[in-house]
Amino acid sequence: MSGKGSIARGSLIKKFWKKLGPGLVTGSSDDDPSGIATYSQAGALLGLSTLWTILISFPLMAAIQEMCARIGLVTSLGLTGTLKQYYSRPVLYLMVLFSCPAIVLNIGADIAGMGAVGNLLFPSIDASYFSVFFTILLLIIIIYYPYQKIAAILKYLCVVLLVYFVVPFLFKQDWAAVLKATFVPVIRFDKEFLSMLVAILGTTISPYLFFWQATMEVEEMRHRKKHIMVNKKIIHEMQKDVDFGMGFSGVVAWFIILTTGTVLFNSGVHQIDTVEQAAKALRPVAGDFAYLLFAIGVIGTGLLAIPVLSGSLSYIFCETFGWKEGLDNQFHEAKPFYIIIAISLLLGLSLNYVGITPIQGLLYAAILYGITAPVLIAIIMHICNNKTVMGGFTNGIKSNILGFATMIIMSAAAITLIYLQFT
Repeated sequence: MSGKGSIARGSLIKKFWKKLGPGLVTGSSDDDPSGIATYSQAGALLGLSTLWTILISFPLMAAIQEMCARIGLVTSLGLTGTLKQYYSRPVLYLMVLFSCPAIVLNIGADIAGMGAVGNLLFPSIDASYFSVFFTILLLIIIIYYPYQKIAAILKYLCVVLLVYFVVPFLFKQDWAAVLKATFVPVIRFDKEFLSMLVAILGTTISPYLFFWQATMEVEEMRHRKKHIMVNKKIIHEMQKDVDFGMGFSGVVAWFIILTTGTVLFNSGVHQIDTVEQAAKALRPVAGDFAYLLFAIGVIGTGLLAIPVLSGSLSYIFCETFGWKEGLDNQFHEAKPFYIIIAISLLLGLSLNYVGITPIQGLLYAAILYGITAPVLIAIIMHICNNKTVMGGFTNGIKSNILGFATMIIMSAAAITLIYLQFT
């Protein structure tokens, strides 16, 4: 009986895993090396006092990503393609103008983070060599493999994030304090706390994820039956996928803040600017195993997130200018698509050599994301309430409430971020 039960459980898990798609990859890519640096800094600087932000941000990010996914499913267009078809060109070009530099800066920060962590694991090899190696590796994977292979690779890379679930259990925790910090919000109206609050929101709800989610749903539909119509069942499956992906992303972020908020904060390590600093600081207080797991997680998330970032950028450009796009096409079939991906990776890599540090890159990206996010959310909500575009799949009351709340919070975060930079 136990053998049959194990087989049944294995079958259910396999079936569940097979159903997971763009939502899981999108959510997991949100915990990129840049995101890990932000969460590590929050924990080291403020202890457990920002744990509650993960609980609050989950329904907000899930609501917006679900809207983007629904747009992709219903229109068979990415977010950029929908903007191009139903909105004025100035709105489209403004989004491209602000989104693209931010994505390149984010790619650069992630490549630098991966290179630095590679150097920590193998000190005899310079970080810049690792950065070049990872850039070339990603280029080969993206250009050589078709969509289904890349989707499978990205999906399995999400498993790497599970290492962050292990680290906090390697030392004693005050679980009563952890639960209190998670469910009882604490807000301090000082520059230090507000800056971190804005950084967490900006890392969690990033505009490039909006573009990727919509286009990946279109790619997924291309791999279903050719003339399948969008129905409530498909929408429901997508919603479960998005909720699981965003939930997984949030839990990973929660565990990273928990790790650094107990280990580093309690050990007097309060200044963490990069992922390699976080990994290095963990070693003497948490041991080699925790350090190793943390470092491996950074490289795994970089390999997951950078294809998402560069792919988002390429889809934005190709849909804007009507160029052939798609990870299913071979290089000679969609040259502009793959050339843009290559350029974005090389530009990101070059930031390490032109005097822009990963922290500066993250700051500039955060400002640009902060400006574009509220506007994009407003446009996404307008699209999702437009029956001409969405037919019978417009927003319900719950989606509108969460979407409106996200827009207000992200607008306040953008204003706060800009204010803090000039005061």
